[in-house]
Amino acid sequence: MNRAIAAVNGGVDNILAKLPDEARTWVESLSWHQRRYMLSLCHLMCAATPEIQAEFLDDYTADGLVSRKLEDQETKQRVTQYLNEFHIETELSEPVLRSYIKQFYIHSAQDTRRQPDQYLESALRLVFSSEERNHVFNYILGFELLKMMFCMSWLQHERLYRLQRNQDEFISVYIRPIQHAHRINGIVVPKDESVFFAKRNYFVQRPEISPKKLIELVIATFTTEVTSNFGFTVIRHGNSLCFDYGYIFQPESEIIFVPE
Repeated sequence: MNRAIAAVNGGVDNILAKLPDEARTWVESLSWHQRRYMLSLCHLMCAATPEIQAEFLDDYTADGLVSRKLEDQETKQRVTQYLNEFHIETELSEPVLRSYIKQFYIHSAQDTRRQPDQYLESALRLVFSSEERNHVFNYILGFELLKMMFCMSWLQHERLYRLQRNQDEFISVYIRPIQHAHRINGIVVPKDESVFFAKRNYFVQRPEISPKKLIELVIATFTTEVTSNFGFTVIRHGNSLCFDYGYIFQPESEIIFVPE
């Protein structure tokens, strides 16, 4: 009996030891009645679907996270600077940040189909860790860049990847998934690919995608990890994504050149 009690106490200590000190002190100070409420919440969270977990976490945490992000002016200004450099007009206002935090939870819930044991853990890290909260800005920048690329023609994709130092990796990680999504969703439909003039028609076609559909496509095509890493890489290494707006978006009829 004593060994069983010791094992239970040891299990409790192991779990509580993973909490931040302030959280552990608060949990241990709860009365029995309050502990029952906490256990009920834990049970409901574990039993809920990832989508419901995402909705709950958004309602419960997003306001606090938005206020924290608004205080992080340095990172916000850096992301704004990059958005301007890529000619992306999204303004990092409070409503936009609020929307993106909710979207981050929803996107993470989608990812649980691939890695269900990591979702709640990543959400908790986002709440407790200031370093993890920076991932929100990484995610926003990465997502905005992927939206921009989704709206490019395949000719513009070609111009973009020509600028990159590691073209094969860039094509594999970003271009091919986007073009595959274009195909299967009927956005860009290659016809008679072997016929030059037929190919040019779809190759230069600018995708027409509604804002809601655009978000859905990015979420369905890329994980939060890929999205956040994309933004992080650009923020950490300013030249990691080579970009020349005039070259990429110049009309097809104009002379095409690759900037040196």
